[in-house]
Amino acid sequence: MPFPAAFMDNLIARSDIVDIVGGYVTLQKKGKDYWACCPFHNEKTPSFSVSPDKQIFYCFGCKKGGDVINFIREIENLPYPDAVRFLAKRAGLEVPESNQSYDESRQRARLLSLNRDAARFYHQLLKAPEGQAVRDYLQRRRILWKTAVRFGMGASLDRWDVLLNAMTRRGYSKQELLDAGLVVRNQRGGLYDKFRNRLMLPVIDIRGDVVAFGSRVLDKSEPKYMNSPDTPVYSKRKILYGMNLAKNTKRPNFLMCEGNLDVVTLHQAGIDNAVASMGTALTEEQARLVDRFRKKELVFCYDNDNAGEIATTRALELLRDAGFTVRILQLPRRRTESGELVKQDPDDYIKFQGVDAFERLLSGSERAADYRMSQIAGKYDLTTDEGRLQYSQEASAFIITLDNSVERDIYTHRAAEAAGVAPEAMRELVQRAAKNAYSGQRKRELRRELNPATQFVQPTERAFRYDNVRSARAEEGLIRLLLMDESRFPEPLPLSPEDFSSPVLRKAFFTLWGIRQNGLPVSFHQLSEALTQEEISHITAVCQGPESPENASKALSDYIRVIREEADKRSGRTDGDILELAQRKYKKQKPKGGTEL
Repeated sequence: MPFPAAFMDNLIARSDIVDIVGGYVTLQKKGKDYWACCPFHNEKTPSFSVSPDKQIFYCFGCKKGGDVINFIREIENLPYPDAVRFLAKRAGLEVPESNQSYDESRQRARLLSLNRDAARFYHQLLKAPEGQAVRDYLQRRRILWKTAVRFGMGASLDRWDVLLNAMTRRGYSKQELLDAGLVVRNQRGGLYDKFRNRLMLPVIDIRGDVVAFGSRVLDKSEPKYMNSPDTPVYSKRKILYGMNLAKNTKRPNFLMCEGNLDVVTLHQAGIDNAVASMGTALTEEQARLVDRFRKKELVFCYDNDNAGEIATTRALELLRDAGFTVRILQLPRRRTESGELVKQDPDDYIKFQGVDAFERLLSGSERAADYRMSQIAGKYDLTTDEGRLQYSQEASAFIITLDNSVERDIYTHRAAEAAGVAPEAMRELVQRAAKNAYSGQRKRELRRELNPATQFVQPTERAFRYDNVRSARAEEGLIRLLLMDESRFPEPLPLSPEDFSSPVLRKAFFTLWGIRQNGLPVSFHQLSEALTQEEISHITAVCQGPESPENASKALSDYIRVIREEADKRSGRTDGDILELAQRKYKKQKPKGGTEL
């Protein structure tokens, strides 16, 4: 084990899961457990539970679960050893290091150190004579020097190995540079700098670590923007550029932009709530990051082109059930001196129209429903009967997704006006759409109910689907019993690994068995070290099943019997073979003077 058992027991005792989770979400007690909207997926109705008795969490929606260590791993995006260190620091405990945990932690620390030193190196180049071209570019973009310093900007030179040589001289290995995504291997096996002749923009997470880099070319060459790949310390799905600064904003919302330089310009203009996704559409992980800062309104200001509209629509779909109030800020197109209309991003708009004009647009940004209704209207020719009919049908399908009945009524009237039809006719169309949607939902639910092999039996995760449901249910019960009361461990071990039908349940059982054999107390947190996050979530789901301590002895023997019976069937033994074995066993145990069967 990477960490001593006594230390881990002390850490878990000092890390009450209700206190830890309560620092990230608002918990409400219902019965013996606590409930909240899940921090790991978007939902309106709370399905995320925290059990103070079992010291585990589980979401019945996204199926994530585990103990307090697993929660920190998920919410902070940390590997197991660093999650332990995170909790230990919170609890005021000194961490005893083992070789394994030290190696894992050392790799992460080395990559973060390398990124930090690379950012400082790029920043020094920006200040040096060699960085004049990048400084000229910043001046053309009207980015002040103090802004460049605040964002830690830097310059990469138009050479192949400047960073490679500088970092290897500082003691970093070529493999570490590869792992950090700072160099690239060519077809002959040689290495060269990934970023060359670019403005460098360090990506800093909310803990203040440099985890990656974005960059912008200085001329019209391609690719215009280049970002770091995913690495052991960076996942673009989980980071929002500028959040390390925007998290301190006093504004009531966050402003979501497309580009890193949009964020820079907005912050420079005093709009310090701007953030940007890292070359992706908004992801669930990024939405959860926003939610951690308890701001329930998001304003989207993506580019007003086709790609921006698609990204906005995807974001609205993602956030439909997330509990956010969403507004859309659409920047008007700008007419050039030649009379051509061109798109504008926030950076353009502030430069040409000024900060006050942008603030007015920001204050008047439209609600997401208005945006979607205008999008739908724009798809059809409302001067034709066919266009009005198609618009009415699509608008009705959207209106029924709105939560508030008053809101549905308002947009029903607006849709009727846009289509040029009577409000009663539009209302009837909306009611029909709602009825059809409800009927479709009921049919899907009925199909699930009529399929007992999947309802409450088969795991949602395909990787964990059971080949033998009867055996797997018994294997689940066995694990539940042993986690509930370790004194129930049978001696000697009555099962072999081959008796288990489910690989993940086999792994969990024999992990617990090994802990018991080593004379250590059995608890859930010890599984966190041996199993993957997905496996832990599955075992947590198993622990949600009912198990009565009053009938534990009989249940234990029944579970073992069922597992053996199903193992015998899989091994090819016939019912006659099984009956013969049972008769032999009976004869051996029959007391003297008994009667033969």
